[in-house]
Amino acid sequence: MRIVDYKVEYDKSNPLSIEAYSQKMIGKTFREICAEDDARQTQVLRDGSSDYGSSDVSGIKRNKGNLGQIVEEKFFHYACNSDSRADFHEAGVELKVTPYKINRDGSLSAKERLVLTMIDYYQVVNEKFEESHLWSKSKLILLVYYLYRKEIPYNLDYKIGYSRLFTPPAQDVKIIQHDYYIIVSKIQAGKAHELSEGDTLYLGAAPKAATSKDRRKQPFSEELAKPRAFTFKSSYMTYVLNNYIAPGKITYEPIIQEDVVDSFEDYVIDKINRFQGYSVENLCEEFEVDIQKKPKSLEAILAYRILGIKGNHAEEFEKASIVVKSIRIGKNNKIKESMSFPAFRFKELVEEEWEESKFGNYLRETRFLFVVYKFDKNDVLRLRGCQFWNIPYEDLETDVKAVWHKTKQVLQEGLQVTEINGVRRNNFPKASENPVCHVRPHAQNAQDTFELPDGRQYPKQCFWLNNTYIYQQINDDIKVDQNCRL
Repeated sequence: MRIVDYKVEYDKSNPLSIEAYSQKMIGKTFREICAEDDARQTQVLRDGSSDYGSSDVSGIKRNKGNLGQIVEEKFFHYACNSDSRADFHEAGVELKVTPYKINRDGSLSAKERLVLTMIDYYQVVNEKFEESHLWSKSKLILLVYYLYRKEIPYNLDYKIGYSRLFTPPAQDVKIIQHDYYIIVSKIQAGKAHELSEGDTLYLGAAPKAATSKDRRKQPFSEELAKPRAFTFKSSYMTYVLNNYIAPGKITYEPIIQEDVVDSFEDYVIDKINRFQGYSVENLCEEFEVDIQKKPKSLEAILAYRILGIKGNHAEEFEKASIVVKSIRIGKNNKIKESMSFPAFRFKELVEEEWEESKFGNYLRETRFLFVVYKFDKNDVLRLRGCQFWNIPYEDLETDVKAVWHKTKQVLQEGLQVTEINGVRRNNFPKASENPVCHVRPHAQNAQDTFELPDGRQYPKQCFWLNNTYIYQQINDDIKVDQNCRL
C-alpha cells in the first residue's frame, strides 16, 4: 500500500489540541470523513487489510468497530493498532467512538454502555486501581458521540454530533474505584463466573464475547467464566452526554453536593437510617410533604427528601441505574405486594434468547435501593431502614431463567385461557410454581392489551418478584424490631 505524506493538523502531545481538531468532525457523517480523506489521496497503513468502509457500502451488516477505525485513520491519520497504551499516548488521551439516540420526548440518551478494556482475570487481581490498565484507558477520554438512527441502513451515514474531552469528576472517580474493587474482589473469591453489572454503580463488568458460549479460565476457580470487559454503564454514559458533552440538556440534583465520600452506598444508607423509627406522618411533617394529597409512591418520595432531593430523580441514581423501591412489611412480618416490572410485549419476547432478553438484562444491570417501612403493633407505618440490592447470580440464572423460558414456551405453543365464574385464568407461570418470580397482569383494564403471537389481543402482563422472595432478601437488621423514636 502506497503511503502519502500529510501534514498533521494537531499536536498529538496536547489534549486540548486534539480536542480542538476533533471539532471539525461535528456535523459530518463517517462517509463524508472518508470521502474528504480520499480526496486528499491520503492512505494509512492498516496491517495489510482492505478498505474498511466497503463492507457497509455493499450492504453487508454493520460493523460498529469500523467507525472507530475511520476516525483514527481517516481523520486523525494514525494507524489502528492493539497497543495497550492510550490511543494518543503522548497526550494520555483515549479515543472512544460511541452512539447516542434522540428519544421520542426529544431527550438524549446513550445507546449502549462504553467498553473501556477487556478484563484479564489473571492480571487484574494484582493491580491497584491507580496503576491499572483500566484507569490508564479511562482517566482522560476523547468522547466522539454519533447519532444512531434506526432508519439509516449503513453506519457510514451516521452523523457525528459531539466530540469532547472527558475526565470523571472526583466523586465519580471514588465510586468507579469502589466499583473496581468490588469486581476484583469477586474474581479473587473465585466467582468471576458470577459477575453481574448489578453488583456495581458506574463501572460494569459486561459480557464481551463473539458468542454466548465463549468462556475463559479464571485464577481462583476451576469453573470457566464469560469473557468480560470493564465498561461505563449506559446510564452513566447518558448522564455524561447530557451534563458534560451536551450541556443544557437534562440535569438532576446530586445527593452528595460538597464533600467527596469514600463509599456512596454507605453515605446513602447512613443518611436514611438517621430517621429509622419515624412514622410516615412524622416524615411528612419533617420534610413538608402534604400527606392529605396522598401522592403516588409516597414512601419513595420521602426517601428522596431525606437524601436532600426535591424531585424524584437523583444524579447518582441516574448515573448508576439505581431504582428506588419502597417496601411495606405488615405487623405479621409478611409483605403483601409482590414487586412488578414493566409489561413485556408478547411478540417481542418469543423472538428473544435468554442471554439478551429485556427482563434478564434489566435484572443483570439494575441495582435497587430498598427503602423498607413496617407497620407497628398499633398499625402505624414506620421507616425501618434501607439497603442496596441486586439479584443474586444463582437466583437469576436458575429460577428467573426458568420462569422466563416457561413464559416463552407458553406463548410459542399458544396461550391457554379459561374462564371460571367470570374469572379469566391462563397458563403463565404462577407464584406457587417458583420461589422467586411469576407472571401476572399489569394492565389498567381488560382493554389495555398487547397482541399475542397468534394474533389475539390479551391484557398486558409482566414479571413479578414474589413477595415472599423479597422478604427473604431484606437484611435481618432491618426486619428485627427496634425501639421507635417517635
